[in-house]
Amino acid sequence: FQITTLINHKDKPKKSEKTLRAIHRVGQAVNVAVGRFVTVGEAIAMENEELKEEMSLACFEARCAGDAIAQLTDALSPEQTEADGRTTVFSDKTGMVKAARMLLSSVTKVLVLADRIVIKQIITSRNKVLATLEQLERVISFQEFVQIFSQFGNEMVEFAHLTGDRQNDLKDEKKKARMAAARAVLEKCTMMLLTASKTCLRHPDCESARHNKDAVFQRMRYALEQVIEIVTDARPSGDTQVLPVNVYAGIKDFKCKVESLREALYSLPPETLARQLESVVEQTEDFTDSAYTSHENRESILQRCELTRQELVQLTTVWTQAQSFKAKEASEEMEVCILKTCQSINELRKELHKTAMGRAADLLKYHADHSVLKSLKVTGEEGNLEAGAEYTRKLTEQKEQFVEMCRLLRHVSGTEPLEITCIHAEETFQVIGPQIISAAKTLALHPSSKIAKENLEVFCEAWESQLNDMAVLLREINDVFEGRRGDKRTYLSLPRPGKHSANLKTVKAVKLDAEEQTTIAKLGLELRLLTSDVDSESEKWEDQEHEIVRQAQSMSSMAYSMYLFTRGEGLLKTTSDLFHQAEVFSEEGFQFCSSLQAFCSQLGDDEKAVVVSETEKLVALCQQLQITGRMVVQGKTSTFQKVDASIQNAKSIMTVVVYLLPICHKLMKKYKSERSSTESPQSWADKQMPTPMQDDPLDSKNGNGFGVKSLGQHVANLTFLESK
Repeated sequence: FQITTLINHKDKPKKSEKTLRAIHRVGQAVNVAVGRFVTVGEAIAMENEELKEEMSLACFEARCAGDAIAQLTDALSPEQTEADGRTTVFSDKTGMVKAARMLLSSVTKVLVLADRIVIKQIITSRNKVLATLEQLERVISFQEFVQIFSQFGNEMVEFAHLTGDRQNDLKDEKKKARMAAARAVLEKCTMMLLTASKTCLRHPDCESARHNKDAVFQRMRYALEQVIEIVTDARPSGDTQVLPVNVYAGIKDFKCKVESLREALYSLPPETLARQLESVVEQTEDFTDSAYTSHENRESILQRCELTRQELVQLTTVWTQAQSFKAKEASEEMEVCILKTCQSINELRKELHKTAMGRAADLLKYHADHSVLKSLKVTGEEGNLEAGAEYTRKLTEQKEQFVEMCRLLRHVSGTEPLEITCIHAEETFQVIGPQIISAAKTLALHPSSKIAKENLEVFCEAWESQLNDMAVLLREINDVFEGRRGDKRTYLSLPRPGKHSANLKTVKAVKLDAEEQTTIAKLGLELRLLTSDVDSESEKWEDQEHEIVRQAQSMSSMAYSMYLFTRGEGLLKTTSDLFHQAEVFSEEGFQFCSSLQAFCSQLGDDEKAVVVSETEKLVALCQQLQITGRMVVQGKTSTFQKVDASIQNAKSIMTVVVYLLPICHKLMKKYKSERSSTESPQSWADKQMPTPMQDDPLDSKNGNGFGVKSLGQHVANLTFLESK
């Protein structure tokens, strides 16, 4: 933008002193930015000998271009520079264009080379993980296993960081979703690999233990290959991945073609639409043929399919007549037919969405108690193979239900990233179900084995975690369907020096154990669900600019960034970032409390009792979060405890916000209704709420949200190992 400004400045015969200063500032700003960028590139070049020459040359060209731009804009007045014989942007606009082109070209080269280095780092890291994985698979003693697994853990940490950064950098949403799925598999399988291998070492002759272990290793290798496919944008067979056909895409395409007839009567033959509709109807058979679809839903889907067929027949008749009369545009009758056809296909889509979401919600609710998993654990500890076989059958049936649920959700997912998430969920249920069964059989054969019991527990937790993920997925699919999907967060990225910078201190990452990772991940998921609840309640308010709504949405956005932190995603990269965000979050909470107090001043004593009580609770929670955020900690244990406390406090605050929003909305509507019948229509709208209090002694900082800090401060702060 700054370069464009310099090139496109107006060639006026006389320029004001203000204009000259502005051009000078822009030129210097560009040069400084280029200098910082090049410093990073040169540091990276020093650490990568094979690309050192190319990177150094690109950096040199960029620096020269930056210097040229600075010289061309270094002018106090055109007259003075002409007298000095200097060339400036005023006398040589072509020179500025050349310098700008050289700068853009060299910066692009640096970015491309840096990208190649990142890809190489990920491939090298994957190869190290793969080699250690093969060693782990062959170990025959506990001592050897412990030693190699420690090395494997460190290598996985490095791989997780590299792939997490890459995932955030990806612009293609499909690739980002695939990367997230592959990284989720690696995250969960790491713990499974530990317990499955230990169980196999303890019981080397147990076939079910060996089968359990082999399945984990196979899945990890597959996930590692998926990551490399995404990073290198290539598949072993050379074929690009094609997603299975889903009914939503078919309906969308069909509707677009129908609507295009308004502008192009002769763009396609009538048979094309008929074939496409039949293809859509054929895909709905996944719903109607399901044994779990209710009779009512099945009949409704079939009726809407038939109605759409009838509307298309009527449209085709009118359309064919228009073609025979050589009409140039659609008639009114044809317009009506187009509207009716689109309406009927929309109704079909709504019915399919309702069926899939209803079925999924019922399943998740029905199996929320995890009774089958609990029974498998009990029968395993008792060594009761016969009873275990019965619960194995039930779990297999449950797995099939979840697999079918994922297939139906894929049809109505609405976006390709969500469709990929549905496919990943289906694959997860397909794999983990049999693994739980083999782990349960191992425990039943060795009921006194503590490691076999621990192994079964880990696989059951993975199943439960996937069910929690499904609850989030349902909300996201519903958000897309209702058109209220949130804005995507951008990731601010240039080649990051980090370990490449010679003059910055590098900090070793804190490694969390499995229990700590699980705790943070669960807290993050609960926080994510609460942000969805806040967004849903906020949508119900007619006045979206109301202080209470705006502040609740702002708090939801901050809480969501804290959730992303628990997954190793988003803008919060270190614990310092998280604590800063938590402090800003608490400040926004105090502002929210002030707005609630102002709102209460308009309520009667009976009505405001609940709001006042909850507001007092909220103030206390915000105070606690601020105190936690300002605590100085050192070491891994205390840092983890502070992270845990911060997210716990944020979750408690969001719980109160979710509770208060519908209450305030109901009271707002009630007062509007009462006042509209007793006062002039504008009395409520015109009555301003008292200004929220600004002098809260605890609200000592003014922050609108998380700001990206300097690189040096990021690197100097303690890095937190994200769990996903």
